[in-house]
Amino acid sequence: MKKQFLWAGLLAVVLLTSCASRKNFVYLQDMQVGESYPYDVKHEAVIHRDDRLSITVSCKNPELAIPFNIYGGTFRVGSDGNVTTDASTQVNEKGYRVDVDGCIDFPILGKLYVEGMTVSQVKDLISSRIVEGAYMKDPLVAIEFLNFKYTVLGAVNSNGTYSVDGDRITLLEAIAKAGDLNAKARIDRVAVIREVNGQRQMYMHDLRSKDLFNSPCFYLQQNDIVYVEPKYRKKDNEDRGWQIGTTILSVITAGCSVIWATK
Repeated sequence: MKKQFLWAGLLAVVLLTSCASRKNFVYLQDMQVGESYPYDVKHEAVIHRDDRLSITVSCKNPELAIPFNIYGGTFRVGSDGNVTTDASTQVNEKGYRVDVDGCIDFPILGKLYVEGMTVSQVKDLISSRIVEGAYMKDPLVAIEFLNFKYTVLGAVNSNGTYSVDGDRITLLEAIAKAGDLNAKARIDRVAVIREVNGQRQMYMHDLRSKDLFNSPCFYLQQNDIVYVEPKYRKKDNEDRGWQIGTTILSVITAGCSVIWATK
């Protein structure tokens, strides 16, 4: 009888701990096969303070674009109309940083307020200013983010801050890049903390629902914080499983001792 109780206790501990560590997540459970779900194909990231932007201006006459691609150097216009740069000219490798006032200091055009604008809007702004100043007729402006990043915290397998090549990443891609959710995660409590108009706002998501596609945070923005809430605030699944298992084992052991003593 004593051995039977001990074996039962050990089996209970194994079952409880294995259940505690089991991971069983099903994303987007309410999606239907063959049904279409619209999403924002024209999504663009919004520019914030401390962003760094790579901005390149070009046109049919490359000489005319040189002054707009100079950072920290000088240029000269020859008698033949050709524009050349001197040896001390440095290319803007670090990009244009958006200052605390939301502006960039752009060659020839001076201060430009860009905070809260999308990449396309900044392209249009620079192009229109160049045309209005009669610097060139058909400028081509290319803009890229140089420091687009976000942070993932909580019940994922790899917490940290991640960089993006470009400015387009979805919430699901961000979680996948962080090693996916771990066994402690609440799939229905995934928060995105975002800076909006100088204030931080939190948006909560349920990854089981197709409503995720309609969230303003389906595409992440610069400096977003993704927080996956754990199931237990004080003790995680493994801790609770071991606690319950060891308690049951202690009770069974005590019972066996009493039975052995009475016999």
